[in-house]
Amino acid sequence: MAYLKIDNVAIKGLSACVPERVVRNIDYPYLSEEEINKYISTIGVEERHCAIPDGSICTSDLCYASAKQLIDELKWNPEEIQLLVFVSHTADYKLPSTACILQDRLGLSTATMAFDSPLGCSGFVYGLAMAASIMQSGCIKKGLLLVGNTQSFYAAPKDQGTALLFADAGTAIALEFNPEAPSMEFDLYTNGAGKDALIIPDGGCRNPFNAQSLEEYTDEAGVVRTPLYEKMDGLEVFQFASKNVPKSINGLMEQFSISQEDIDYLLLHQANKFLCEKIRKRLKFPEDKTPYNIDRFGNTSGATIPLLMVTELNQRLQSERLSFIASGFGVGLSLGSVRFTTDNIICPPLLTL
Repeated sequence: MAYLKIDNVAIKGLSACVPERVVRNIDYPYLSEEEINKYISTIGVEERHCAIPDGSICTSDLCYASAKQLIDELKWNPEEIQLLVFVSHTADYKLPSTACILQDRLGLSTATMAFDSPLGCSGFVYGLAMAASIMQSGCIKKGLLLVGNTQSFYAAPKDQGTALLFADAGTAIALEFNPEAPSMEFDLYTNGAGKDALIIPDGGCRNPFNAQSLEEYTDEAGVVRTPLYEKMDGLEVFQFASKNVPKSINGLMEQFSISQEDIDYLLLHQANKFLCEKIRKRLKFPEDKTPYNIDRFGNTSGATIPLLMVTELNQRLQSERLSFIASGFGVGLSLGSVRFTTDNIICPPLLTL
């Protein structure tokens, strides 16, 4: 396990934005009503916010709206923000980095350090580790971590494993150098041998886009798709998460002498309700300390944890000091767990775009 302890960085606020368009899983045309209801009761997703895949709403637009709202609520001068980290695997372009585009859109100084990280489900935790590591020396006083995905774009319409699960969101987390801030503790883990468990086969440099990339085929599971859609081995991802997430969180708590009584909430990546409940029960965390919003928002990849905080914990975040353990896990295969604290932060209501 890769353990990190980072001091001197405080979370000052967070916000989230989702597409206004809502897709109800009960309306899915490729399964019977009985099959749909069984899926909903097991996986937990009733509806999702999904952008139309025509370029009108991209991840950067959702993150921009979140960041703009947060900067305004914090009354920050954009010129004082010197770090922007954009974590997403649905960038605007192959190049340039979307972070560069957002630096300009948000009116940040040209003295801003801005870069992309193309992580998925573990993206919030990894992004927080990267941004806080950069800021802990105090050379950069204010930073933005933007985490989001429009991964519904990559779901094959007839693949119930992704088409009924994936959704879209963009989030913003405001970070500030503060020598009095409680430390953040991390456990980061990677198993790249499982890369094929969640993969878009074509469109990158290894398998460049070609005429065959547009041709439909039926895979070994009987799903009609093209190589430009995301392919998921649900069983392998389930086994990876159910085994390693409890190990990661227990290891983090042991390494840094954290007791469960110290934690107000366990925030799990909203992969699916059945998997998250299995992890929660293994960790013996109570239900009232483990919130979910997967029923209304689906799996938004790296954005799930900050989105969960905005939708379920908005009032407490703004009025109390809270301690969290969060864990993101999935594509890579990649896993990150973190303990962090918030103290009366800015947390505006959820935006729609």
